[in-house]
Amino acid sequence: MRFRTKSSHVIDLVFPIALFFVFAASCLSVLILAANIYASTTHRLAANDENRMVLSYISEKIRQNDTEGAIRLSTIDGTDCLTMSAVYNGTPCTTYIYEYEGMLKELFINDGVPVSLKSGKNIMEISSLSMEQLEDHVYQFTSVDSEGTESSLIASERSVP
Repeated sequence: MRFRTKSSHVIDLVFPIALFFVFAASCLSVLILAANIYASTTHRLAANDENRMVLSYISEKIRQNDTEGAIRLSTIDGTDCLTMSAVYNGTPCTTYIYEYEGMLKELFINDGVPVSLKSGKNIMEISSLSMEQLEDHVYQFTSVDSEGTESSLIASERSVP
């Protein structure tokens, strides 16, 4: 009777090591793809939030200042402004909301004081904002985010006569 001795081949060592490296490379490539997808999705959501926040802010300001004839669009130094008039403690005041040098700005000022667009309070960064009056007391605001996506809001005064 002959006993067989176990002979070892190089492939017995190389195959498991090669299989391990293929598995590790696959895991690494899946992780890199997932990280890229997550980063691009997060970036797009942040840009979309920029548009929604700008339009929500404008909508809320219109609702806060919605009195008969108080809201209108105006142009100051070539810049479109949402203009809202009110009387505070017996003093007539005006609030301007506009885009200036890449920022959404708000300027609250007493009537009769010269308006300087630089003086407005920075609200948030914005790529572009356009304003248009569609009908009496109906306005359209269009915001473009940093990705170039355009969003619009159509708002109207509720206190129309």
